[in-house]
Amino acid sequence: MTGDNTGSAEHSVFERLGISEVLNAAGTKTRVGGTRLRPEAAQAMQEASDGFVRISDLQAEASKRIAEVTNADAGYVTTGASAALTLAAAACLAGDDLGMMNRLPNTDGIANKIVMARSHRTGYDHALRLAGAKIVDVGTLDRDLGSGSTNLKLWELDDAIGEDTVAVGYVATPRSEPSLKTVADVAHENGVPVIVDAAAELPPKSNLSRFIDQGADLVAFSGGKAIRGPQATGILAGRQDLIRSVAFQQLDMDIIEGLWDPPRELFGEAPIDGVPRHGIGRGMKVGREELVGIITAFESFVDEDDQETFDTWDERAKRMADRLRDMDGLHVSLTGGEPDEVTNVTLQVDDSVTGFGNLELVRRLQQHDPQVYVGFTDAPDAPILLNPVCLTDDEVGQVTDILVNLITED
Repeated sequence: MTGDNTGSAEHSVFERLGISEVLNAAGTKTRVGGTRLRPEAAQAMQEASDGFVRISDLQAEASKRIAEVTNADAGYVTTGASAALTLAAAACLAGDDLGMMNRLPNTDGIANKIVMARSHRTGYDHALRLAGAKIVDVGTLDRDLGSGSTNLKLWELDDAIGEDTVAVGYVATPRSEPSLKTVADVAHENGVPVIVDAAAELPPKSNLSRFIDQGADLVAFSGGKAIRGPQATGILAGRQDLIRSVAFQQLDMDIIEGLWDPPRELFGEAPIDGVPRHGIGRGMKVGREELVGIITAFESFVDEDDQETFDTWDERAKRMADRLRDMDGLHVSLTGGEPDEVTNVTLQVDDSVTGFGNLELVRRLQQHDPQVYVGFTDAPDAPILLNPVCLTDDEVGQVTDILVNLITED
C-alpha cells in the first residue's frame, strides 16, 4: 500500500464539485474516504461497469479466491467490515432456517446471545446487534486499573455460554487477550462459533489466514483499508455453512423457484426447501464494479511484499519527522515501527511558545485549503499523530510545509 506518487492536484473531480480536498495524514479513516484505491482495481471497476454478470457467480469466484488465501472453507464480499459482522451475526442466528432468515432482526423467543469479553466491546459491535443479536459481555477491565488481574478468565467465558448463545465475539488487535485460540477452544467445546472483527488487522497478509488457523469460524476484514480495494467493501471468510447462510440473506432473491440455479461453489448442497425471501442483507448489496474491484485489489495485496510496504511507510514518516523536528514549540517523536506496525510521527505543541495547543492546531489544519486530517483523540494531553499510510511522496512534503506555516505564522 505504498500509494501512487501523484499529488492531489490531479484529482480535479473534487474541484468540479466545489469541495475542498483533504490531505490524509490520519490513515485509512472512513470519514475522509478510507484508502487510496489501487489503479488496477479502478481499471477493473471501469471495465465491469460496461457489462453485466450474475452477481452470485462473481461472489462464487470471490469465495474461491478468498478461501485459497485465508485457509477458510469459503468467503464472501460485503459492503464493508461492519456489514460483514452484521451478516456474520445473521448467519449464526438463522443458519439454514428460511423462517428465521425472514424474521430477522426479530429474535424474540430464540437463541440470540453473542458473548464477548467486556474489554472487546466497542462502538463497532452495533453491527452485531443490527442483525438482532443481544451482546452479553463478561469479565472486567481490571487490567486497566493496574491490579495485576486479567480482564477475562476463561472459566467466565465458559460460564456465560448457554443454550441461548449463538456465537462468541472477538476483536482482534495485537494486544487482544485472552488469545483467540483459547477463546475458540472454549467456544467450540460448547458448540458455538467464533466471530472475529479483524477489520484493520492488515498487513501483515499472514493475518488473512492466522485467525482461521487459530479457530475463528468467521473473520471480517475491511476491503477499503490496507487491501486498497473500494472503500465500500469488506471480506468475510469462514465456515462453508455460515457463508452459505450469509449468501442466502444478502443476495437478490427475487427469483422464480423453478429457475433458481445458485452456484454450487458458493452454496454447496444447501439443505433448504424453497427460495429465501430478501434477507437482512438486502440493503448491503455489492455491485459488480465493487466485486471486481476488491477481487483485483485482493490479488495485488496478496502478491505484495509486506516488508517493502512497511519500509515505504517508515521512510515517509521519518521524512516528516526530520522536517519538523527542529521547530520551536513543537515536540516531535516517532512511535510504532515495531515488526508489522506502522511508524507514526507524534507531535506535541508547546502552547507556552506557540500560544495555542494541540486541539487548536488540529482545527487549523482542518480549516486549511487543502484540508489536512491527522490522528487525534479527545483524551487528556493526546498527541497529534501523522500517519503515512495514505500519503504520496509529494503529499508528505505538502503536509509538513503546511504544518511549518501554521506553527510559525503567529
